[in-house]
Amino acid sequence: MNSSKPQVALNSLSKDHDESLKFCSRIRNGLSNKVKPERIRSYTDWFKKNYLERHFETEENLIFPVLGKNVRVKRAIANHRRIRKLLSCGCENEKVLHLLEEELSRYIRFEERTLYAEIKKLATAEQLFEFEKLHQNLHLPEEQWKDKFWLE
Repeated sequence: MNSSKPQVALNSLSKDHDESLKFCSRIRNGLSNKVKPERIRSYTDWFKKNYLERHFETEENLIFPVLGKNVRVKRAIANHRRIRKLLSCGCENEKVLHLLEEELSRYIRFEERTLYAEIKKLATAEQLFEFEKLHQNLHLPEEQWKDKFWLE
């Protein structure tokens, strides 16, 4: 296997995580700037629908199976479930928004440091190529979101 090929695919996966880390930063900035929670919640609903849910589905259905049903994959799926629960609560409670931001940030770091190291070891060049193609299709239509509350 070409040694640059796994790195290219994993870079693409990591770039997807940059979108989610940006999302977390925006929640944090909105909360610290005392933006009304309902504005932040509207953004989290939009982000879930337009990006995060597709990202989770791609991981669960195509990427995690490469690793089998080990304890780290089970932890990742449990993290997805917790994040989905925080996203779907429908409330505008600041505490829930803080928990969402913290949980997602912590989970992304776990994926980057642990799961992707395993993927790099176990995935074939063909699988990595497929991951790369899938992640190129996960475009976030950020220009559609007009309320840039994090800039206030």
